[in-house]
Amino acid sequence: MPKIENLPQIDGVQVVSFDAYGDDRGRFMETFRKEWFPQRSWDRLQCNRSESTAGVLRGLHYHFEQVDYWTVLRGAIRVGLFDLRPGSPTRGVGHTLLLSADSLQGLYIPIGVAHGFVGLTDVTLFYVVDNYYTGSDEFGVAWNDPALGIDWGVAAPIVSKRDAGNPLLKDIPPERLPAI
Repeated sequence: MPKIENLPQIDGVQVVSFDAYGDDRGRFMETFRKEWFPQRSWDRLQCNRSESTAGVLRGLHYHFEQVDYWTVLRGAIRVGLFDLRPGSPTRGVGHTLLLSADSLQGLYIPIGVAHGFVGLTDVTLFYVVDNYYTGSDEFGVAWNDPALGIDWGVAAPIVSKRDAGNPLLKDIPPERLPAI
């Protein structure tokens, strides 16, 4: 059973430290079980793989109807998180953390927490979501909004046109922000 810890900076975000078993042939580890996160049903499970070159920044994204669970398969990323949930004790808190293929960790991101990452190296991210992608539950906030206080640690990241167009938090209408 892996060690599952709550991230103290943002309520509901959990870091999973995997148990790895290896020998001279390689290693094995279990990276996800729906029982580890009983707060979600996982009935509409979808798994995704994202590949990015070093310097690519993806985010910040948030959802109303899906959680994310990330595992880095190759490389290293700096994850940026910001709690948008009005009822959360950590609402308005931003935080960064490092995840890498070598860290043997997963990251559970609940609904209403904006999330993104920057590739510190070329990276392959595998992630599980608990709802099928439709595009209607994909929202964004500007990755470089000074009000969020997220230090990505990179001077000039490569950002998609879509993510570059995400609004500042102060410009997002209340109905486009999480209500939970």
